Amino acid sequence: MPQTLQITAAHPDPALLTLPWDVPLEEWPPEVLAALPRGISRHVVRFVKLSGQVLAIKEIGETVAFSEYELLRQLSRTDVPTVEPVGVITGRKDKNGERLEAVLITKHLQFSLPYRSLFSQALQPDTATRLIDALAVLMVRLHLIGFYWGDVSLSNTLFRRDAETFAAWLVDAETGQLHPKLTDGQRNYDIDLARTNIIGELMDLQAGEMIDEDEDVIAIGDALVARYNELWNAIHNQEVIDADEPWRVAQHIEYLNALGFDVDELEMTTDIDGTTVMIQPKVVDAGHHARRLMHLTGLDVQENQARRLLNDLEHFRATSDRQKDDIEFVAHDWLAEIFEPTVRAVPRDLRKKLEPAQLFHEILDHRWFISEQQHRDVPMPEVVDSYIENVLRDRPDEMAVLGLAPEDAELQE
Repeated sequence: MPQTLQITAAHPDPALLTLPWDVPLEEWPPEVLAALPRGISRHVVRFVKLSGQVLAIKEIGETVAFSEYELLRQLSRTDVPTVEPVGVITGRKDKNGERLEAVLITKHLQFSLPYRSLFSQALQPDTATRLIDALAVLMVRLHLIGFYWGDVSLSNTLFRRDAETFAAWLVDAETGQLHPKLTDGQRNYDIDLARTNIIGELMDLQAGEMIDEDEDVIAIGDALVARYNELWNAIHNQEVIDADEPWRVAQHIEYLNALGFDVDELEMTTDIDGTTVMIQPKVVDAGHHARRLMHLTGLDVQENQARRLLNDLEHFRATSDRQKDDIEFVAHDWLAEIFEPTVRAVPRDLRKKLEPAQLFHEILDHRWFISEQQHRDVPMPEVVDSYIENVLRDRPDEMAVLGLAPEDAELQE
């Protein structure tokens, strides 16, 4: 029976019509699927490679699909890290004319992994703590723009490497709501739900022997609450300083910058006798270092990657004795003489394993390691060769398609 598909999308791709929409998603043949590590979901999700990109397709009720699509579109107009919506397809029927669920289509986030895949790799012992830190930052950023998540969990988040840490991205906004401003009750509910869900997810990992059974998962859940409150209070609490200590205003701004937040507007009031000053940020936005690096070089990277690259830029500026030159000119030369040649020195087939900024960060780490080991300043070409052979070659790919057979990928129900 012919179908009457309705595709709702800002930029519909005609290639979408070539997919088997008359087949339930869980029965799609392996030849149309892209093999990716998948987390746990309430819905059936499949990945396909189409028109040179990888799409995530989620089978879901029509009303919820449209709601989530519109919400993701609103979030995509902010700087908050979320997956990019592609469209909604309705009007699906199987070969017998029976109605099939609508689907929500989003772009797969390259170089990202669900938390279960991260724990299946040989990662550092504090991986859980670093994921929790990333999720706390994401929650603060979402709450700052008035987004109530309603179902915070590791499962509804994707993680990308960000220097020695991780960056968290919202991948499931099914229960989300966007408000002009959140109440303390809404924020606290999100935090409490996040703590409960994360403890449960980590207990599940313990049961599967993916993390040590002696790991205190309740303490990790509590750490999320503590980290969130630390960030939120740093942004919103008033600080009282003596009027004769104006330097502390700059110190407070630098502290927020160190946490990764820009201060676009600051409110300052004095008491009656003028002996103390109260300061409080009025407009705060995340991504301080990432925006600065983007301005100087055009590189669009994660916050901690940007922090590391800016440090190397300053190192280049100092060692080339160019402290008095405009930073914009120095940044142009650093990009052309240091960053780009280093990334290009990695064979093309190995570059897909990590983002360019993460590659560069790890090469810098490797340079420090082998220089300490050999008690000399090892030249960068030698560092790159050593990194490729001793570190990168055995790393799993973290680009869009990981090279797994589709039948080996974990089903997501």
